[in-house]
Amino acid sequence: MLSRRLFLTAFAFASIAHAQSFPTKPVTLVVPYPPGGSADILARAIGIELGKKLGQPVVVENKAGAGTAIGAKAVAGAAPDGHTLLLGTVSSHAINPAMTKVGYDPVKDFVPVSPIAAIPFVLVAHPQFSAANIADVVKMARATPGKIGYASAGPGTSNHLAGELLASTAKVDLLHVPYKGSAPALNDVLAGHVPLMFDLIATALPNVQGGKLKALAVTSVKRSPLLPDVPTVQESGMGDFDVTAWFGVFAPAGTPDAVVTKLNADLTSIIQSSEMQKKLRDLGAEPETGSPVAYARYVREESGKWATVLRKAGLAPQ
Repeated sequence: MLSRRLFLTAFAFASIAHAQSFPTKPVTLVVPYPPGGSADILARAIGIELGKKLGQPVVVENKAGAGTAIGAKAVAGAAPDGHTLLLGTVSSHAINPAMTKVGYDPVKDFVPVSPIAAIPFVLVAHPQFSAANIADVVKMARATPGKIGYASAGPGTSNHLAGELLASTAKVDLLHVPYKGSAPALNDVLAGHVPLMFDLIATALPNVQGGKLKALAVTSVKRSPLLPDVPTVQESGMGDFDVTAWFGVFAPAGTPDAVVTKLNADLTSIIQSSEMQKKLRDLGAEPETGSPVAYARYVREESGKWATVLRKAGLAPQ
């Protein structure tokens, strides 16, 4: 018993010492997407401020491909010392692993460090589509099963699965119309070829404000300050409906607790600053903070939720 206590004490001191010396070199923040997208923009904004806190530069490295699997797998196999981090997303840690073999376990191979932000979707419709809200869409779908179409960026994407979750929650049959990317999907909704789409609020906003689309509901738990008059899907009676494109920082499994705690404290301070709050909201994102334990629980819940949605949609391995 005494030897075990001595071991644990020595381990604790070693962990603290590691945290006190961390970082000893530049920190790499891997983004599993190409440059220029929401994840990349968020990572670079956060990375600059995190570098100031750590006293070492934070280098953003884009490792795109395989639906986020290439970048996530690279971080899962990195040294667990805090010097290699991942900007993880709902795709890398919930959707993609449930759809295909990604070469990593999103729960066992990572330590969730801190949430960063979440971007809600908004269900938009062509102005000539007669539905004015979610209740109207559900009523129309029940009257004409499989006839009310919604566009998406492709099978398994967040805006596709938002539609699948709505159909499952409301117990209706909607027609999924997949495209190769959000841009062509949105273009066909704007043209009136497909009536509906779950689009990220940041990209939908100009079209809603310009009268080219009408917003029926936002997919987050709370209303968006960008569209304060638009109700949430939950407000429309759809249970605990919650769909966001969320972003957070992850470290390889085995990273010392003291390092994770330090990173979480620094990231929380950064996210809570008024400058970063404004910057994130200007991007259409809602700032988020939380402890590593709470974030780990959230990631597990999201993983289970989307695995169920994918299975019902016939997109998960049986």
